[in-house]
Amino acid sequence: MRLSLNQPIVILLHGGITGVSGKTGLSILRYSEASIVAAIDRTSAGKSLLELTGIQRDVPIVDSVAASLQYQPQVLVIGIAPGGGNIPDDCWHELKDALQAGMSIVNGLHTPLANIPELKELLQPGQLIWDVRKEPTNLVIGSGIACNLPCRRVLTVATDMAVGKMSTSLELHWASKLRGLSSKFLPTGQTGLMLAGDGVALDAVRIDFAAGAVEQMVMRFGKNYDILHVEGQGSLLHPGSTATLPLIRGSEPTQLILVHRAGQKHIRNHVHVPIPPLPEVIHLYETVAKAAGAFTDVAVVGIALNTAHLNDNAAKEAIHQTQAETGLPCTDPIRFDAGVLLDAVLQG
Repeated sequence: MRLSLNQPIVILLHGGITGVSGKTGLSILRYSEASIVAAIDRTSAGKSLLELTGIQRDVPIVDSVAASLQYQPQVLVIGIAPGGGNIPDDCWHELKDALQAGMSIVNGLHTPLANIPELKELLQPGQLIWDVRKEPTNLVIGSGIACNLPCRRVLTVATDMAVGKMSTSLELHWASKLRGLSSKFLPTGQTGLMLAGDGVALDAVRIDFAAGAVEQMVMRFGKNYDILHVEGQGSLLHPGSTATLPLIRGSEPTQLILVHRAGQKHIRNHVHVPIPPLPEVIHLYETVAKAAGAFTDVAVVGIALNTAHLNDNAAKEAIHQTQAETGLPCTDPIRFDAGVLLDAVLQG
């Protein structure tokens, strides 16, 4: 399943348009081809989406589901990703209002909604609740077999969570297609699944089967494409992250792209966990990837630098400094172009 291109969509983003909790909704606004008729955020209502986010999309911001009804939406997408993945208390009435107005709901949070009685009883024929985070069926443990695939398998890894791994993978995927390559984006999180359909919500998978779930996904597509762009999750540096290692083991990447927020010195919300110099981070990922791939060399071939918080001149200077520090090609693939990173992948 994926977001329908034919149904008008509103995105629930309370507090998320200008905050980190809105990464799901902002990514859908940036990348989805669906008809998005409004964004709901009481803290930014009436303001310009373009001015607030730089996203080139003419979508009004309203303060509630009730205010969005003038645009006749048919689907409400929960676009926030708060800590713990739970529905905020002040959003429950918005979900009920949406269902009572005849909308379906797309839910990417950890809290499943489809079986909650007070929501189920509001569903009418034709309405549904899609809980995106579900474990696939018929799982097995990983075996490392993806290393035998002939295609390139590019995995995004990072210094922290929520720095742009999915966006980098998508930009590389589209750049690959523009070069005439047979390319496939493989999502591993709720937002990517909403955009692409195929994939696996990795954080819904029991840890013993996580590498196997990734492996099954990669094996399903690896013989039919020149290049697979596997969406990264988490970070080996983050004390709460468990997804990165099974992604490495399951995809057996041929190249890695390191994603980093320019100037970030410690894990967000964990100031006691510093981010080492990038050459040390690169060595860490290459060492882990080599061990996870039966001691096959796997290189970080480029740096995707998140410069969203910088002006153009500062962004260019940060890219230049990162290239000098690491000796690797570097760019902000959203702000500028992913071509330099794709060149590095194809040469790697």
